[in-house]
Amino acid sequence: MPYFMYVSLQEDDKISIFSMDAATGGLTHRDDVAVPGGPAPLTLDPQRKFLHVARRGSRELSSYRIDQTNGSLSHISTGPLETDPCFLSTDRKGNYLLASYYEGSKVTVHAIRDDGAATAEPSQTVPTARGAHSIQTDPSNKFAFVPHIAGNGPNAIFQFNFEETTGNLTANNPARVSLQEELGPRHFCFHPNRDVLYFSNEQGGSVTGYNFDATAGTLSAFQTISTLPDGFDGANSCAQIQITPSGNYLYAPNRGHNSIACFSVDPRSGRLTSLGQVASEPVPRAINVDPTGNFLFAAGLESGRLASYRINSNTGHLEPLATYEVGRRPMWVLVTELPG
Repeated sequence: MPYFMYVSLQEDDKISIFSMDAATGGLTHRDDVAVPGGPAPLTLDPQRKFLHVARRGSRELSSYRIDQTNGSLSHISTGPLETDPCFLSTDRKGNYLLASYYEGSKVTVHAIRDDGAATAEPSQTVPTARGAHSIQTDPSNKFAFVPHIAGNGPNAIFQFNFEETTGNLTANNPARVSLQEELGPRHFCFHPNRDVLYFSNEQGGSVTGYNFDATAGTLSAFQTISTLPDGFDGANSCAQIQITPSGNYLYAPNRGHNSIACFSVDPRSGRLTSLGQVASEPVPRAINVDPTGNFLFAAGLESGRLASYRINSNTGHLEPLATYEVGRRPMWVLVTELPG
């Protein structure tokens, strides 16, 4: 089956499409799709038939159909939003698009039509707080979490019940997990085999592991571990976070130290052990592990380059492979497998 990468380039007003060689991780540029208005967050539906993008400059939401053979994009719809979302995801059934708004202090739910178009008019708007940085439903599709950073935000994770038939979000009990340290939870990922979530902490320069009560839909922290080397005291903030499909290794980028922090994951407890850091392009905002779990890609927001790494399956260490010129301000990187 073929593999394709989608990169949103905010200042070039386009999405670049690459094919990926599953054996080598090598990328070949295939196409550019004009997306006026500063494309930023991207997400795919679970069946990988549609791609959704938020245009942060023009405050619009667009949906595209993915050609299952060559990965090309065909525009379906574009509609206006009240403000610009910083994160998009779909629920586990692909019936609803979820969006979080850093400045808008809210999350929204958008119905997805049968033709793949996400309706710009939300079916629900839920006020949260400033700094709402991401939103995802859990694997059961019954719960959702919204981390809010520190400083400009409440330094908390909001916990929701999610009704998959209507798309409605309601506050769980408790409604939030408040953090004692100024960690600033930003993005998160689910362990593929355990009831564990990992959050990247923007202000804390760290990753926190949480046990997930799959019945109640609530979180309890069990570990916070630094993404930085001992002795580093420069400015830094964490961004996205990725775990391999095996659940053996986890990665989080350091914007400031300009590196990718690498961790091994204990298969029984889910606890993380640092494997050190690997140098990255300047300001590695967007990273993605490919579906095979063999490669990681990290885009430098300031350099306009994309670095590729091989993931050593025995050690979890990242082995640099190549660097690609992609364009100005790469905001999101997605690699997916298509049926061909």
